[in-house]
Amino acid sequence: MTKAIQVCGTGSGVGKSVIVTALCRLFLQDGFRVCPFKAQNMSLNSFVTKDREEMGRAQVTQAQACCLEPRADMNPILIKPTGDTASQIIVQGRPIGNMTAREYQNKKTKAGLFKKVKESFNRLKKEYELIIIEGAGSPVEINLKKHDRVNMRMASFANAPVILAGDIDKGGVFASLVGTLELLEEKERKLIRGFIINKFRGDRRLLRDGLDFLEEKTGIPVIGVIPYFKDIRIPEEDSVVLENRVKSLESRGKTKEKIKIAVIKLPHISNFTDFDALENEADVNLSYINNKDELDSPDVIILPGTKNTIKDLLWLKESGIAKQILRTMDYGLWTVLIGICGGYQMLGEKIYDAKKIESDNREVDGLGVLPLITNFKKAKALSQVKAEEIDSGHRVSGYEIHHGRTKCLKKLQPLFKIIEREGKCIDEPDGIASADRRIMATYIHGVFDKPGYRRSFLNRIRIRKGLAPSSEGLRFNLDKEFDKLADLVRRNIDIKLLYKILNCK
Repeated sequence: MTKAIQVCGTGSGVGKSVIVTALCRLFLQDGFRVCPFKAQNMSLNSFVTKDREEMGRAQVTQAQACCLEPRADMNPILIKPTGDTASQIIVQGRPIGNMTAREYQNKKTKAGLFKKVKESFNRLKKEYELIIIEGAGSPVEINLKKHDRVNMRMASFANAPVILAGDIDKGGVFASLVGTLELLEEKERKLIRGFIINKFRGDRRLLRDGLDFLEEKTGIPVIGVIPYFKDIRIPEEDSVVLENRVKSLESRGKTKEKIKIAVIKLPHISNFTDFDALENEADVNLSYINNKDELDSPDVIILPGTKNTIKDLLWLKESGIAKQILRTMDYGLWTVLIGICGGYQMLGEKIYDAKKIESDNREVDGLGVLPLITNFKKAKALSQVKAEEIDSGHRVSGYEIHHGRTKCLKKLQPLFKIIEREGKCIDEPDGIASADRRIMATYIHGVFDKPGYRRSFLNRIRIRKGLAPSSEGLRFNLDKEFDKLADLVRRNIDIKLLYKILNCK
């Protein structure tokens, strides 16, 4: 019989995704056929599976921790905000359209979507011995609770005991844990079988009085206290996390031997995991910036992907960052400008959205640095691809995910040649590279993940800066990072108690 256990949190950003990732690998190490599940995820960081399904990146990472190929059943509902009040809704990997919050919470819509959630979960039950479920936000948001299909309602349907996690680094962890319990209904409270305190710094012995109080007050055991760590590199999904990474280039230092990369933090930035590998390179200072004054002579400026290209382009102009980018390209002799997906579209002359796919603006002027026009189509391009750089022949792999169709008005060299899409050999151009390679653009997400291309790119920048090429690059093995994470959690939880909770009815 398939077992399930759920990790809920006292709020967003407390570390649920990382804890679930750790448990996925821990139980895999212990010999289980295990998989992750999150009924509903709100994120702009998405991924395209081999079956051309779209899903949240957190569940992709968790699937990788389980040594599984990601599939949309692991995240049957993905909500991608397009503005403050509307979102694109992805169901079982396919977009079904844009909805306002009121439309999404319609009684008929809710029932239909939870039916899809149950379908996906039941399919996974037939294949796996253990399912690790992740909740979302807090299970006791009063204004959202009656619409819940991802926290306690999901746990009840799956007959899953719940572990409640809190972030002590934020402060107020004991009040958050006790307060969450108090706001749960009695039948829901019975599902909470243990606490995890996450991101603890310092001597755990000093926490003993608090742990004793918590257990005496609630009658629920503390399963573990997970220490704060910085030396384990696991992809992070949520833009809440990104807020803590917005730093100016000034604050990151001006070491001449380092390559300064400025990623523009667009309001609807998506797929910022594209830059994780760059950020971890020893000779790179990478910063996410959202202020024109922080654009201080970088070596590379990156316009990233976005869920709302037109709105973010207008913001780029209103904020003065667009003008600063153009000024930098005019006078910053060696600055390289890169556009990825939505950023690629922004570099062109015009963007047309006749059917209002992303916004109410049917037409908007781009930055005009490349002779491109983009038209938005209702059908979304979703595919995994392999490609090689035209100049160097270095191979890359990644995925395409966009509504826009971009046309070059002049004959310019493509940046890449796509050699495989959805497992089929092809020969198609992708993107643009200017003759001096100061401007590059592509639709492929994940181009910097491959060490060979990444080091080749960085060495070209080093040469522009007058530095010698470096053969030293990031040696990164995600599988080893999963093992390190699982071992850390195993050392800091009561594993016997966890198994006892898992087997209880």
